[in-house]
Amino acid sequence: MITLPPDPRVDAAIDASLDRIVTRARTLGPGFGALGDAVARASRGGKRFRPALVAASFGAFGGDPDATPSVYPVAAAFELLHAAFVVHDDVIDHDTERRGIPNVAGEFREHARVQGADAAGAVVLGDAAAILAGDLLLHEAFRLVSFAEVDPVAREQLQALLDDAVYVSAAGELADVTNAVVPEHASHDDILDAAFNKTAVYSFQAPLQAGAVLAGAGDEARGVLSAAGGSLGLAFQLVDDLIGAFGSAEQAGRESGGDLRESKRTPLVALARESSSWPKVNEALAVAHTGPIAVREAQVALLESGAPVRLRGLISDTLDQVRTASRDSALPAAVGSLLRDLADGVEGRIP
Repeated sequence: MITLPPDPRVDAAIDASLDRIVTRARTLGPGFGALGDAVARASRGGKRFRPALVAASFGAFGGDPDATPSVYPVAAAFELLHAAFVVHDDVIDHDTERRGIPNVAGEFREHARVQGADAAGAVVLGDAAAILAGDLLLHEAFRLVSFAEVDPVAREQLQALLDDAVYVSAAGELADVTNAVVPEHASHDDILDAAFNKTAVYSFQAPLQAGAVLAGAGDEARGVLSAAGGSLGLAFQLVDDLIGAFGSAEQAGRESGGDLRESKRTPLVALARESSSWPKVNEALAVAHTGPIAVREAQVALLESGAPVRLRGLISDTLDQVRTASRDSALPAAVGSLLRDLADGVEGRIP
């Protein structure tokens, strides 16, 4: 499990932004006020891992929070960015709950039903509310960076990081959906690219880089950190793919084998396609949605294909790259230690 020490100052910055969304929304009428409240409920709590990464990187590079208090709102921006992606992702996946609790779309479907809308109208309002909620969170993330009290060069660098995180993540999400719906299977490399783009930049690379920028790190150190962050993010997503296929309900936050039931075309499935066992795997995946016995048969077929072993090997190789980078002379010792700890945390999630 990846753990970073919580910082109440980061939490305070996140909560202040959510309070601002609620306050602004309530001035625009009860309907929009309800949306502001739903945004806040959807965004409070959680692990808040990405802002913790910003703060950890900043500290590892020797940053002084008393001299650079803007580290906290910038860290908060990455949590709001994550929250926005989660809300929009639920719309893309047609989900109305998250961990057993109604999400924004689910809340507003119920609002619509209470107001007399039919089932189709409830779906329309739920999806519209969730899209708008994600938009508000995205706006607030960029607003936090735009108003950060940093020098103009650092602000430009931070805005570029956020810009890249949004564009690359959106490209990865679109590729992932495309891969899921078109009849022809994408190549292994294309699926890996989609996995990297969906998670690596906004979850690891950009937060680590933001902390480094705020601490005044040089270009060479940030270049090494960027590559290591990308590798961490890819490894994290590949472990998520293993969890989605083989992880426990506690690990996955839903029933075991969820990715198999949904026939997701993950890097794990792409590796299975390269094996002689693919016809059997494909047949098992085609019926995995029918119940837990079928899911177990799909898991067995995947294991027999050797794909999980190959994926674990890819994860290990990727984390080795992080550990090698962590010892680069351009990085302070504390940054190297942070990268190794993160690599160990990613590895510890492997089911």
